[in-house]
Amino acid sequence: MSAANQTPVETLSEEQAAAELAFLAAEIASNDELYHGKDQPAISDAEYDALKRRNDAIEQRFPELIRDDSPSRRVGAAPLPTFAPITHSRPMLSLDNTFSDEDVQDFIGSVYRFLGQLPDGSIAFTAEPKIDGLSMSIRYENRKLVSAATRGDGTTGENVTANVKTIKQIPNTLPADAPDIVEVRGEVYMAKSDFLALNAQMEAEGKQTYVNPRNTAAGSLRQLDAKVTESRKLRFFAYAWGEISEMPSDTQMGTVETFGRWGFPINPLMKRLSSVEDILGHYREIGLQRPDLDYDIDGVVYKVDRLDLQQRLGFRSRSPRWATAHKFPAEQAFTTVENIDIQVGRTGALTPVARLTPVTVGGVVVTNATLHNEDYIKGIGNSGERIREDDHDIRIGDTVIVQRAGDVIPQVLDVVMEKRPAGAEAYVFPKTCPVCGSHAVRERNEKTGKLDSVTRCTGGFVCRAQATEHLKHFVSRNAFDIEGFGTKQVDFFFESEDEALKIRTAPDIFTLKKRQEASTLTKLENIDGFGKVSVKKLFDAIDERRSIALNRFIYALGIRHVGETTAKLLARHYGTYEAFETAMKEASSLAGDAWQDLNNVEGIGEIVARAIVEFYKEPRNLDVVGRLLDEVTPEAAEQIAASDSPVAGKTVVFTGSLEKFTRDEAKARAESLGAKVAGSVSKKTDILVAGPGAGSKLDKARELGVQTMDEDEWLALIGG
Repeated sequence: MSAANQTPVETLSEEQAAAELAFLAAEIASNDELYHGKDQPAISDAEYDALKRRNDAIEQRFPELIRDDSPSRRVGAAPLPTFAPITHSRPMLSLDNTFSDEDVQDFIGSVYRFLGQLPDGSIAFTAEPKIDGLSMSIRYENRKLVSAATRGDGTTGENVTANVKTIKQIPNTLPADAPDIVEVRGEVYMAKSDFLALNAQMEAEGKQTYVNPRNTAAGSLRQLDAKVTESRKLRFFAYAWGEISEMPSDTQMGTVETFGRWGFPINPLMKRLSSVEDILGHYREIGLQRPDLDYDIDGVVYKVDRLDLQQRLGFRSRSPRWATAHKFPAEQAFTTVENIDIQVGRTGALTPVARLTPVTVGGVVVTNATLHNEDYIKGIGNSGERIREDDHDIRIGDTVIVQRAGDVIPQVLDVVMEKRPAGAEAYVFPKTCPVCGSHAVRERNEKTGKLDSVTRCTGGFVCRAQATEHLKHFVSRNAFDIEGFGTKQVDFFFESEDEALKIRTAPDIFTLKKRQEASTLTKLENIDGFGKVSVKKLFDAIDERRSIALNRFIYALGIRHVGETTAKLLARHYGTYEAFETAMKEASSLAGDAWQDLNNVEGIGEIVARAIVEFYKEPRNLDVVGRLLDEVTPEAAEQIAASDSPVAGKTVVFTGSLEKFTRDEAKARAESLGAKVAGSVSKKTDILVAGPGAGSKLDKARELGVQTMDEDEWLALIGG
């Protein structure tokens, strides 16, 4: 992973902000997939939270640059295909995080401000431990358990009903006084004592032990054999709900207590509190008890207690306004840097990784830490500022302070200079790619003259690391998703020198069967690890992908800055691959109608647009895509069905001093009806709602011929 930019947000130019938002969207999405989808986190909670805070800060300063694939609009990761999908009746959203007493005060203040009340302590909040487990939604119909699903991407989760039924703490039936439809939500976790016992058993049997309770619980719940899940002794805490046909209480606390009466475990540390002092006091009390609890927690969750107030406060795109998670400080330890290795990614990025003397941090043994880039090793931020005190660079042999907060790979915070070995030399970042030997460079921004923080290999497809990583991306779940064609298969076929077997670029995947049929010598079915049945399945899986959704095709090309959401935007805008490719070639001059049209696609900024155009200016890319199109047909994109809402799909701007509702309420209502709310007026604006005192935005709207209306007209349009 590349380090987050250290440039102060208030000094960022619009171009810098757009570039960084593109980077953050891709980086956070990648880590969401590893954490939620694969239970294999690659960075610490603290480092992940820092990326999210940076993204939020930039979006707050540049609201017009907010991307459709922004982390602020996304929850979790797509469900695994191993389990049947379940669509949640109500989305399972994540929570915003707070990290300090001041953040908590700001959260509570924002609740009062949104509701138009003075902060007089009249609003009660619940406070409960934030369990480090796997979110679960359990549905009961006529008081019988009918389904259970993981959070997934917040909209669709994995059907793990059979496995959840093995958790003894979860009732299979509810009492007679329970409503006809009830969705109880909470956290599945593994107790620390059960985790230690499981690892002791694995060690005694000579098997590999598990990393931590959270990942073990998630993996146990996703077993295809429910008996394995049952043997892992999973547990559950109930703390929320989805659809309920009749609410049992008008408060958060009352509803959760009802769950307890129905037989669900609820956390005994949950309290109802009103003052900031009491809330923070309970946070510290839970923190003191944390080491002695038999379950992992990483913070305290605060929620507005009254449900009618929760309803008024509503939701942002991915989180409720009425709740937040107050995270605990990250855990730290000391260890030694034994070596620094360089890894080469799909885009050619050279990422340094510290190999550490194994150290236990918060119950997890860690051996690696990402060092991000050349400047991070030197202790320098992206603007040349020091990010560690007293010129502390990182050298092989150094004793370092590492930090983690629940995940596997930690962050190196600082160096203990007093323990630096005599003769330790400053690390020299390679100028050539360690994989292919090609020249490695840091690109310079033509406009700003500033060096990119990332060093990249210039070898392109010549570089084995880039070529194999590109192939792994191409066959990944959200791209072509070829069953039976994973990392091991990519490495095997890439390394082969046999013409009947080798796969060096994506089109080679689709000619493999033909080359095998023509070969009289090397037959895949005769090679160890394959066999006639598995080879047939592989060829069938490849053939199934000869027709593919346009957005998946675009995403699979591996264009820099183009993630899943951006690929969907492009597919929706251009409709067909032919139209998309033609437009990208026409936009190669970075001027004219095609270039302007690309930049006007909602969620596409100049940085992303440049990356796409540059991809299509490279002859080697065009050759690969051309050969791929000989084998594969991208399907035309489906058009989105029109909504009944009169403002669905329209871009709305609010300006002036609104009197009928607060700005936040107005935005929330508009977005709930399918509208997009922008902060500035442009040609893409459909409606401007102007309150008293509207100024330049109203003038610009009139100049552009944008429909304008006052608050009463807006309320009449949307139905009050």
